[in-house]
Amino acid sequence: MTMGAPESLGSKLQLRKTMGFWDVLLFNIATVLGPRWIAAAGHNGTSSISLWVLAAVFFFVPGALVINELASRFPEEGGLYAWSREAFGPFHGFVAGWTYWIYTVFYFPGLLLASASMAAYIIGGRGAALAQDRGFLLTVSLSMLVVAVVLNIIGLNVGKWLQNAGGVGTYVPLLMLAGIAAVVVWKHGSATQFTWANMMPTWNWDTVNFWSQIAFAFTGLELVATMSEEVRDPRKTLPRAVFGAGALIALMYIAGTFAILSLAPAADIDPQSGVFHAITVGSVALKLGALGMLAAVLVTVGNAGGVGSTVAGIARVPFVVGVDRYLPAAFGKIHPKWKTPWVSILVQATVSGAILLGSQVNETTRGAYQFLIDAAIILYFIPFLYMFAAVIKLAGRRDRRENAHAVLVPGGKVGVWICGGLGFVVVLVGILVSLVPPGDSLNKLGFELKLVAGTAASVLLGLVLYWRGARAKQAEL
Repeated sequence: MTMGAPESLGSKLQLRKTMGFWDVLLFNIATVLGPRWIAAAGHNGTSSISLWVLAAVFFFVPGALVINELASRFPEEGGLYAWSREAFGPFHGFVAGWTYWIYTVFYFPGLLLASASMAAYIIGGRGAALAQDRGFLLTVSLSMLVVAVVLNIIGLNVGKWLQNAGGVGTYVPLLMLAGIAAVVVWKHGSATQFTWANMMPTWNWDTVNFWSQIAFAFTGLELVATMSEEVRDPRKTLPRAVFGAGALIALMYIAGTFAILSLAPAADIDPQSGVFHAITVGSVALKLGALGMLAAVLVTVGNAGGVGSTVAGIARVPFVVGVDRYLPAAFGKIHPKWKTPWVSILVQATVSGAILLGSQVNETTRGAYQFLIDAAIILYFIPFLYMFAAVIKLAGRRDRRENAHAVLVPGGKVGVWICGGLGFVVVLVGILVSLVPPGDSLNKLGFELKLVAGTAASVLLGLVLYWRGARAKQAEL
């Protein structure tokens, strides 16, 4: 038990167990499944289909097995932070927790920009121009952030309905996309020719950079584990919801990519809002133009749910780190009325809003979006290195065999090494290729320098805060 355990226990006892199986399943879908990743896959072309399959087999499945084992063995608030701390001690736990949290200040702006771009299609085909309007994108992005923050401060008993609506609002439009594509192909043929040859990976600068996005699109199943102590019967609920959501998500990524390329050629697909361009094209071809607007409304709700689920989950990490007193104690405070880590949520949202505004300086909308995505991926994948290493380190402990509630990786220690090793390698490669600028980047050196400086400064800030907290704790001894 870490120092400060009595305070930790007191704060955690105030948390409410509000999430059941369907809440967790829909939370996972809202968090992981993203129409923008299908749009990005379509923009990359037919080779994305094989990349989805490779990422599912070598990363998504091993990752789900690892998450289920760690979440069922250590169902603690803080999730990935707690697992890393258990395996490697407070310092490495802090690095994992800090980078897991700080990535959101880059991830939220990218998610919000993509969400606002998709929302433009609520007015139909005319939204294509609006989706590139910087003023519109910033206004809608900041509005969605405010709504997600307010609902999650009020509490998960309210905020979870935003996440539930987000899961439904994300999945249903993608089912619509697949259905529209099937009918259009049957009546008019496909806009893209699919062959075994062109569905195999084509290694160029764009594909190398895009591989990290494919892997990133499959992450997020671990997020709800950060709220384990707010889930009813987490040892049973979390693994069942991970397996259920994982199957639905993998199927939709592959089917959605087939669908979007059937409706539009890769060159015409915008990597942010391409799903709605494709749905609009398909619904017009079927003389059912309202379908495109309906899909845009649903996905706007879905994206709001995705923002809400990420706000809810990630905010629990600095809350637990604050309780452990490696961050300022204010992070560990619970709202007296709503019983939520409100300080952590507000700080996260404020910094994200500032990054959103700063990312627009001297960048095109697509360039700003790509920078945010690559910075988020690098920071986010650092704690995944810890997670995959932690499951290997903790596999040798006696409590793994003696824990009747644990949902273990099959195959004993060999299975753990295979799953942990595969995940570790894929994540490490993802970090390295995120440093490769996109093929159409006009200023590759500037992109690199900004990316390296931004991520390095983020990590350094965390280390300064850790050393400050560690000194303060030592002085109390």
